[in-house]
Amino acid sequence: MKVLGIESSCDETACAIVEDGKRIISNVVATQIPFHQIYKGVVPEIASRKHAEWILPVVRQALNEAGMTLSEVDAIAATNRPGLMGSLLVGLTFGKTLAWSCNKPFLAVNHMLGHMYAAHLENDISYPYLGLLVSGGHSIIAKVNGFDDLEILGTTIDDSVGEAFDKVAKYYDLGYPGGVIIDGLAKKGDSHAYSFPVPKLDKGDHRYDVSFSGLKTAVIHQSQMFLNKGFEPSVENLAASFQETACRTLVGRLMRAVEDTGLKTVVAGGGVAANSRLRAMLAEHTDLNCIFPPLKLCGDNGAMIAGVAYHFLKRGDRSGWNTTACARIPQFKRGLANLEAFGRR
Repeated sequence: MKVLGIESSCDETACAIVEDGKRIISNVVATQIPFHQIYKGVVPEIASRKHAEWILPVVRQALNEAGMTLSEVDAIAATNRPGLMGSLLVGLTFGKTLAWSCNKPFLAVNHMLGHMYAAHLENDISYPYLGLLVSGGHSIIAKVNGFDDLEILGTTIDDSVGEAFDKVAKYYDLGYPGGVIIDGLAKKGDSHAYSFPVPKLDKGDHRYDVSFSGLKTAVIHQSQMFLNKGFEPSVENLAASFQETACRTLVGRLMRAVEDTGLKTVVAGGGVAANSRLRAMLAEHTDLNCIFPPLKLCGDNGAMIAGVAYHFLKRGDRSGWNTTACARIPQFKRGLANLEAFGRR
């Protein structure tokens, strides 16, 4: 079965065609980075307008590169949550309309399930395993029991790791996207230059949770307090120390989950899964089977959406024409879940 997948949750307009949930026939990603760089971050209004402008040509390009017509596609899928509401609605509405007009099955896909599935596109991975989902909007540690079954163990109580990278890069005027730039600068610096604090979330429900708000504040407003003697306060040293602390925070919580669950396979996904230090740090744990998606599948793409949708389609699931978009998923962020519990979401 060949599934056409559309992804438009943030600032990439993407479309891919995937056969049987594994073989990528085409994968087109149109990035909006040049349009957001001047603002040092994604501007939602610009993002949704660009999606509306680009969605049709991107889908056409994906079909052309696959050498296929719509009649040869078995189903159409699109991301419907979480993400920027305007951006989500463009891809979702286009996908539903395309499926309806061609009388094809339609499937709405959770964006985070897509990121978790990305590594499966080039690897045979058995369930269950521990998932590490790290992106601009989320930092999640989960026990993954199936393609649509994520048992959330830990998440961020405030900022995501990707957001911390972008905010630090913005403050120091390093450019956008922050994660890639900081990763590059860190390779020229010394990670021992600064001793930034790691949050103490050690008890009860927070055993696997992470926090990056305090680290972000320390790096932006209090860096001199944490500079070690004998080191220069260079931007390269700052980037290396910040990146080291952020990655150790994630890996430390992940290792707790490994110890408690006994699972020895770890699968990463999301934009921050492309970070070279995170990959190297996990590779140091030779007792684990750590699997990362290829770099081209770490960022937002349509192939991961089509891959997940295939399994829904195979199971007999379909999404209704009244399916709508949702900007947030409370259980993926501890703070949002707490607000919901108090009736504020």
